[in-house]
Amino acid sequence: MTHIDFYLLPVGNPGSRLDFACRLTETIWRKGHRLYIHVPDPAMAQELDERLWSFKPDAFLPHGMLGNQPPSPVEIGWQDEPGDHHDVLLNLDLKIPGHFSRFQRVAEIIDDSEDVRKPKRADWTFYRERGYPIKAHDMRR
Repeated sequence: MTHIDFYLLPVGNPGSRLDFACRLTETIWRKGHRLYIHVPDPAMAQELDERLWSFKPDAFLPHGMLGNQPPSPVEIGWQDEPGDHHDVLLNLDLKIPGHFSRFQRVAEIIDDSEDVRKPKRADWTFYRERGYPIKAHDMRR
């Protein structure tokens, strides 16, 4: 069964979610996982791609857009069909993608903005009502 992790951030701005997503992506990749990062649209995919290249100047994080050949261990996409070669989903969309349950783990990032907090509360309820194991990571401390 898919395990769900919610990461609760102390600040409420779009940059904080993407900055944390970069750090979380590096952690997940270093643990040997193949990661699919789901974003709402091509513009956010491009912004995240640029941040992943520059968030840590002394590190290399192999990543690319979904569909590039050869596939990267970390792929970014907004498509409905990410393929089956990933084991972790980092969802940066404000809704749950229909394919979430094919992953071993799903990570959701919540910041302190109402625009993010409200839909992610609904997502928490969705996962809980269906019996998915949920863990909250309070990053506000």
